[in-house]
Amino acid sequence: MSSTTRITVTLPSDQVAELRKLTDNVSGYVAEAVARQIRHQLLGDDLRRHEEEHGSLSDVEIAEARAKIVGSTGADAA
Repeated sequence: MSSTTRITVTLPSDQVAELRKLTDNVSGYVAEAVARQIRHQLLGDDLRRHEEEHGSLSDVEIAEARAKIVGSTGADAA
């Protein structure tokens, strides 16, 4: 298990109420959401760098990447 750090986060009360309806493990839920957002940000940064160096991705390249991510064929990715 990785080490943890305790922090205080302020959220709107309505969000906290909905969050508590969804899970008994608020810390775990928030940690997963943060990890997902970090991955999203890093992927976006990588995509921007790639497009700056090589130009925009073609529709075929996007379909191939989507298929690798979600495990579908190009036709399913549309």
